[in-house]
Amino acid sequence: MPRTGFADLPLHTGRAPRWLFVRMTALAREIITVLVDEFGTAEVLRRLSDPYWFQAFGCVLGYDWHSSGLTTVVCGALKEALKDAGRELGLFVAGGKGRASRRTPEEIAAAAAYLRSGPEILIQASRMAAKVDNHALQDGYQIYHHVMVFDREGRWAVIQQGMNLENRYARRYHWLSETVVDFVNEPHAAVCCDERTRPLNMVAAEAEAARHAVAELSREKPWRLLQELRRLQRLRLPPHHEILLRDIHPDHLASIFVKTYEAQPASFAELLGLPQVGAKTIRALALLAELLYGTPLSFRDPARFAFAHGGKDRHPFPVDRALYDRSIRILHEAVARARVGDRERLEALRRLAEWQRALLRSEHPSP
Repeated sequence: MPRTGFADLPLHTGRAPRWLFVRMTALAREIITVLVDEFGTAEVLRRLSDPYWFQAFGCVLGYDWHSSGLTTVVCGALKEALKDAGRELGLFVAGGKGRASRRTPEEIAAAAAYLRSGPEILIQASRMAAKVDNHALQDGYQIYHHVMVFDREGRWAVIQQGMNLENRYARRYHWLSETVVDFVNEPHAAVCCDERTRPLNMVAAEAEAARHAVAELSREKPWRLLQELRRLQRLRLPPHHEILLRDIHPDHLASIFVKTYEAQPASFAELLGLPQVGAKTIRALALLAELLYGTPLSFRDPARFAFAHGGKDRHPFPVDRALYDRSIRILHEAVARARVGDRERLEALRRLAEWQRALLRSEHPSP
């Protein structure tokens, strides 16, 4: 399962003013309607899973170009926009921020009557995406926002965000169902961020041996694991193991090891999917796997760059409400006319986009 990218954004407090959120919802509805009518729901999911397109989408809607709030407010506007229009378009949104994120499974199930197949696969994908970003990739960001957008055919995109209170940044993770292969083997297709960290990366390609060893250890008798962990507390370890030993208390893990032993998971993915298994369990087993079997761990951070553009925070200029309302009206009228056969306005927008692409190509020719 390739994750399609992620972005790091500074944590901002506050909330979107009501006058802006109402307009964001209206404009998001028109934009998504045009995209579905022109390209289909699969293309909408591809675009939402692209961190750069999503950031640009938030900028068009008038939100802060670089704040953590762009993720939560844009997803909230999208969910509100598709609450009524989603059935007609065949596109649905589940989840949200905080408590709303925990309602994702029941909201997916509520849309079951409109799906071509059962909701179970969607619910499992939602849970595994969160598990990977929270527990298998331990980069210091605790997931607090999780949204799944899905269509009638069961295709989906996940947009979730984690928070790091130490560096005051939030990290956004994007997923797409289109090329489902493996949730736990090299899921990062693109990463965008300002800062590099030194995470425990159990989904890196070079951690494959460690994943097998961790799964094998999870089937081991609990007393043996606890004995080895207690021994490690007295050892002088290489510097990079500090991230692994911190907050690992063998006695607190005893009941979890009993549960993994009873479950006898066949693979790392199956272990990760167990309800009781969290970051500390994975960390402890990974450390044991390296010391007992010599399997190398990965500390490669899959993150790279950042973004640009502006809106609500008055950068590069304050939101022009009259212009915003005009954009909503133009798109709404273009969609309405196209649906009765008059595509003149949509074709004009298409020609404008093609002209802009041609201009960019002339300014930046390929080598």
